Amino acid sequence: MILVTGGTGLVGAHLLFTLTDNNEEVRAIYRKTSDLNAVKKVFSYYTSEVDRLFNKIDWQLADITDILSLEVVFKNIDYVYHCAAYISFNPRHFKTLKKVNVEGTANVVNFCITEKVIKLCYISSVASLGKTENESLITEECEFNPNDRNSVYSITKNQAEMEVWRGIQEGVSSVIVNPGVILGAGFFRSGSGGLFKRVYKGLNYSTNGVSGYVGVEDVVKSMILLMNSGQNNDRYILVAENLSFLDFTTLISDAFKLAPPKKIATKWMLAFAWRLDWMKHILTGKKRRLTKNLSKTLRTKSYYSSEKFLKTKTEFTFKPISTVVSEVCQLFLKEVSS
Repeated sequence: MILVTGGTGLVGAHLLFTLTDNNEEVRAIYRKTSDLNAVKKVFSYYTSEVDRLFNKIDWQLADITDILSLEVVFKNIDYVYHCAAYISFNPRHFKTLKKVNVEGTANVVNFCITEKVIKLCYISSVASLGKTENESLITEECEFNPNDRNSVYSITKNQAEMEVWRGIQEGVSSVIVNPGVILGAGFFRSGSGGLFKRVYKGLNYSTNGVSGYVGVEDVVKSMILLMNSGQNNDRYILVAENLSFLDFTTLISDAFKLAPPKKIATKWMLAFAWRLDWMKHILTGKKRRLTKNLSKTLRTKSYYSSEKFLKTKTEFTFKPISTVVSEVCQLFLKEVSS
């Protein structure tokens, strides 16, 4: 049996569809606050038999930070896809990030050890990789430097990877994937989905910062390929294309048939914006939309290489980001019009 953590998130929901559609025996965990209808919505993008596939999943109420709840969950499990994570760049959320991303992953790894799980696939992030000089390509060999000015999210994702490597040392065959910004439909109020909503409402400013992007379907396909392969105890960057934030937001604008952002936010403008955002948060309690680290990320040019993965899986090709964006925008428009 296959266990999926984080099954109610973007990657987890798309993964659950693919696994159930392939007639795999699947167990997934959810919390009391989880929205299972969001999973059904993702299923509806691909099939008319939503309930049939959804009901094939053995749903278990559990939390990766609650050891007692995981004892039943891991019984008779052979393979684990660990997708659960907390995403935030707000330093005030460091305690939660640490508990979910690091301690939660440690719990998953420990159960993989004790229950003799055959293989673990952990979804990490390019945020856990090191940086390079002169905008050279970032590869899996670029080690994370704890002395850099890293975001709280990056720190905890790197520490979570260390837990997986600990599990490898203790005999758990594992693969780690490091996706770039994951694009997909179904969750337009948070994460990358929120970017589509922002552009749809009107975005005047953008930046020349560069990052790697990949479609969620490609992430899922890659994870399954690696899980079912002989590749073990290694990590793989998953990035289809490196794009500037301006080019990316322009793709979304074009798909929505809207005017693209025409102004570039300068360093001092972003510095003012994150401070203003911080002040609004202090005075009103509203969720942070722009932190100091995020403003830095929007200016930074980071280029990633997926050559290692593509050499391993020569039959695999990433879907062009323009195609991914177009598909996601169509589903977004369908959702807002319904």
